[in-house]
Amino acid sequence: MAKNRAAKRTPSAPVGETSPDGQAESAQGSEAAEPVQWLNEEELHAWMALAGMVTKLPAAMDRQLQRDAGLTHFEYQVLVGLSRAPEHTLRMSELADFTAGQLPRLSQVAARMEQRGWLTRRPDPTDGRYTLASLTDTGMTKLETSAPGHVTAVRRLIFDSLSPTQVRQMTQIAQRIIQATGSAELR
Repeated sequence: MAKNRAAKRTPSAPVGETSPDGQAESAQGSEAAEPVQWLNEEELHAWMALAGMVTKLPAAMDRQLQRDAGLTHFEYQVLVGLSRAPEHTLRMSELADFTAGQLPRLSQVAARMEQRGWLTRRPDPTDGRYTLASLTDTGMTKLETSAPGHVTAVRRLIFDSLSPTQVRQMTQIAQRIIQATGSAELR
């Protein structure tokens, strides 16, 4: 796993494994594939820690919000995104970017949130191709009552075990990873 070998497609080796001639197969599966630079032990350890964190942390956030506020983490992010926007209004496409969600998923969630009275949707008067989502007073109240428990969980799960220097480092690292994915930075 943590080998630094050049990758060459060989029909006898499954993707990522070594063939009898000692060559690793490329995950791309083409004859002209670039050599794979395998993770060293330190990188592998860091990757496994990060992968565990990005799997377990959202699940913990979802559990807390559902238990204490009857919200999913995604719904909470929708409320936060709208609360931070000028006039508490964003185009749905901008809100999808903020939540790192796809428009179809956001549309389904927004419909449920609209039924609960937390937001409204309407055509953008400046460009009818877009839909605007606006936070309602009821939605702001829901966010304000949900936020203390959520912030307490975030502090307990993340910040209580980190030094101020580690928080700055985490911010820099997360921003670089977000940038490398081609995603817009979180606001």
